[in-house]
Amino acid sequence: MPDSEWLAAAFAEHRDHLRAVAYRLLGSMTDADDAVQDTWLRLTGTDTSEVENLGGWLTTVVARVSLNMLRSRRRHPEEPVGNSWPAPVEAARNGAVAGSPGAGAAASLGDPEDEAVLADSVGLALLVVLDTLTPAERLAFVLHDMFAMPFDEVGAVLGRSTEAARQLASRARRRVRGAPSPDRAASLARQREVATAFLTAARGGDFAALVALLDSDVTLTADAAAALSGKAVALHGADAVTRGAVLAAGRAAESRLALVDGSVGIVFAPAGHLRVALSFTVNQARRITAIDVIADPDRLRRLNLALLPEDPGPAA
Repeated sequence: MPDSEWLAAAFAEHRDHLRAVAYRLLGSMTDADDAVQDTWLRLTGTDTSEVENLGGWLTTVVARVSLNMLRSRRRHPEEPVGNSWPAPVEAARNGAVAGSPGAGAAASLGDPEDEAVLADSVGLALLVVLDTLTPAERLAFVLHDMFAMPFDEVGAVLGRSTEAARQLASRARRRVRGAPSPDRAASLARQREVATAFLTAARGGDFAALVALLDSDVTLTADAAAALSGKAVALHGADAVTRGAVLAAGRAAESRLALVDGSVGIVFAPAGHLRVALSFTVNQARRITAIDVIADPDRLRRLNLALLPEDPGPAA
């Protein structure tokens, strides 16, 4: 077998593991795929003849790539979603980047059921907590507590001592143990269910389905940047709010579920550039009581966002 084919086959064996590591570090499936693709490109440009443990080497590389992405988010909060749908990743999701391993089976990269399973294995509530950690704390906790990487190797990834890596993981662990509560986890699950149904109905322009999701006294507020008039608006009542949602159905096609400041909402980010975020308030009856539409650049910059895979629904 030629070296290039052997390398592609070896990388394919580790791809699922690398993707799982990157997803837990980044909290975004598209960013995780981007990190894995970057890892492949680095592998192809490296002499691996002296690498004794390819799996360990690849895990270290994808962790470093993910750490750089986390740090970049902190430095550039004005782009909270980042380049969430970069062209190379979209190509990989639809048919693998030329020359990358798994080109014949690349559909698995974009399989919504696979994405939902991976997301649920982490849990939305845990993702919310992980997003409050510093990049170094998150990496130390994920690599050691979730993937059993020794602290000396974690420290090497971070460029810190073994003891420093241990302390970072310990700090992260205390935060994770302190939250979330079962009520919080249930609330996030309820929010995700309602937000998914809202997005589906909006995409289809289904007036009746949208009305069914709204509390009769629902309110919608939109800042000046989100309104056609250029002035902040407030709508009250299910009918008025639904008409506004149906009018925005074209935008819904390019919208995605996301964690918006720790709650499940929706973001409109064509080509990965954040334009609008919707924040929902959902009651115990699974009805939306309030919608906040945010498009002002200053407000968007202050949001803490993470894309979520969508629920694929029941199998056909």
